[in-house]
Amino acid sequence: MVSHKPNGRGRHRARPSQKWLAAGYVTAALTAVALLATVSTSEGAAPQEGGVPHWVAGQQPAAPSPSPKRPPQVRIDHAGFLSWALLDRATGGISGSGNLAAPSDTMSMVKAWIAADYLRTADGDVSEARLAQLTIMIRDSDNAAAQALFEAVGRRASIERLIAICGLTESSAYGNWWSRTTVSARDTVRLGACIADGRAAGPRWTGWLLDEMRQVRGVGDFGVRRALADPGRVAIKNGWLLRDEDGLWHLSCLAIAEEWVLAVLLRYPGDLGFDYGTALCEKVGRQVVTAV
Repeated sequence: MVSHKPNGRGRHRARPSQKWLAAGYVTAALTAVALLATVSTSEGAAPQEGGVPHWVAGQQPAAPSPSPKRPPQVRIDHAGFLSWALLDRATGGISGSGNLAAPSDTMSMVKAWIAADYLRTADGDVSEARLAQLTIMIRDSDNAAAQALFEAVGRRASIERLIAICGLTESSAYGNWWSRTTVSARDTVRLGACIADGRAAGPRWTGWLLDEMRQVRGVGDFGVRRALADPGRVAIKNGWLLRDEDGLWHLSCLAIAEEWVLAVLLRYPGDLGFDYGTALCEKVGRQVVTAV
């Protein structure tokens, strides 16, 4: 069994030369797939002869929440797995790719929940030392701080609270490893809404947490909000990992704005590099956000 131990600030597969061990997914073949509106980008979709994209009819989400009034149209050629979801904060409606319920993993994105869970359950004032840990975990994606806080909130029990409090339906804990938490794109936007409306961190700390997420910096500042003219108004938490087991980059992007929450989940061949995934998250953000 490989121990999930942190390896310091920013050293959690932030660059292509750094890899962590964990149970992985089956290696995906390099495929070119196009995504249109709620068109599926499921792994079962294969390109046609000559590299022409194979269009797959989208599936409507099973959840009873209404769809946004103007479902965005998105077309992206990409390799591997891509899933996205958009939540309209005014209506609660969720739209997205046809595989918006497909599972992937959070990596550092779940640190936003760990912070919220700690703050909501804190007994009295939070110490300056803990606030410093929370800050570097969110802004710098510091793994040592994340591990300490994850242990403080009960490890697996914290992920189980996430599922219960935020009403997630496709998510699950993975032992006591925070980075291997399973989520879907649909559940990721539900998590974002849960943070934004105060259920996650509670009324006292919600504003503070969202402000910290707006100040993400360094290698973790990528993806959806890079597509916006004023990225600083959007709260984000991203995850990234090149897994040794399957040779794939795994990325998760969460963005929370006043009007919407957007999530993008990716898995693609490792030789394409970290920047390939960050650009995909940004492309989805650009096409979705300009349509709402």
